[in-house]
Amino acid sequence: MADEKELSNDVLESAKVNKGMTWNKISIKKSDGEIQEVQTPIIISASRSTDIPAFYSNWLINRIKEGYVKWKNPFNSVPLYVSFEKARLFVFWSKNHKPLLKHLDFLDERGYNYYFQFTLNDYVAEKLEPNVPTVQSRIETFIKLSEQVGKQKVIWRFDPLILTETIGVDELLRKVEDIGNQLNDYTDKLIFSFADISLYNKVQNNLRKNAIPYQEFKEHTMKEFAAGLQKLNEMWHFELATCAEKIPLEKYGIIHNKCVDDDLIIKLFPYDKVLMNFLGVKITPPDMFSPNRAIEKKRNNKDSGQRQFCGCIISKDIGEYNTCPHLCEYCYANASKEIALKNWQLHIRNPNSETIKGNKKITAKKEAVMNKINY
Repeated sequence: MADEKELSNDVLESAKVNKGMTWNKISIKKSDGEIQEVQTPIIISASRSTDIPAFYSNWLINRIKEGYVKWKNPFNSVPLYVSFEKARLFVFWSKNHKPLLKHLDFLDERGYNYYFQFTLNDYVAEKLEPNVPTVQSRIETFIKLSEQVGKQKVIWRFDPLILTETIGVDELLRKVEDIGNQLNDYTDKLIFSFADISLYNKVQNNLRKNAIPYQEFKEHTMKEFAAGLQKLNEMWHFELATCAEKIPLEKYGIIHNKCVDDDLIIKLFPYDKVLMNFLGVKITPPDMFSPNRAIEKKRNNKDSGQRQFCGCIISKDIGEYNTCPHLCEYCYANASKEIALKNWQLHIRNPNSETIKGNKKITAKKEAVMNKINY
């Protein structure tokens, strides 16, 4: 690492975050006149915890206009306020980015950078993702998004890979092939992970409750899938990567991924000096002696707060668990479908709240009305 005297304030802030310290804080005046202390992250993740683009796009844009969002720590429920004042990049995660498309001009006008993690699975026959749009409509959204922002900014995730009594490795490969053939010209990368069902009690409970006959991946089935995917990729030439997986699959042309990825960020947004400073990157422009620009990363930006085999760099996630109405059977982010729908109802009742969940109680009469909504 470079000497601290050589680093900008943004880089120093990032270094402190990576040592377990909090983001830099400022005080803001809310619309109600209250003075509130807020964090000021540079990179916003929206979100690993829920599907903000699919269900909360309007809410997010309203919060950006307000300048901040209220977020609750999932482990202790302590509220925390997050400001967008210094944000330079949004990483969007979704199974359906379509509702966000109409807001991209707004983000462009505000000068925000962004890229997209687009989860596009096919578990229709198995009814594992009951509330996602059809596969074909999601493929159409993927293509439209790619054409609008460029294929380097839209990353395909087939995530997670699930084995059941009816889905074996060959069937998974067939599903991936069908989608991959349609996305071949619209992305450069495919990310996947193997479902680790045994690690999440609530996932096991939900699958058993709904009579889903899942099977755990073994090392040999992981390698069998990897070999089949390598063969398929002879047609596509995607960059292949796993998400937070321990198993080494480099012999199959598959790397360990960083979903919030400083290398990709440098590639996409090298002229954003604030973002490059934050990442500790020095870029030397080309000259007559060196026709290509030189890129030097001064440190490792890995987020020490993520899982052991997660390669993501530091960011601030603004989503909350128990708020996704997709109701996927394997979901780790919802404790139950009932809780997720209850919180979705709270949001509908109060869509302009500081938090995703809303902060007003629903009367019995209102709840009866909400229960009739077709999710």
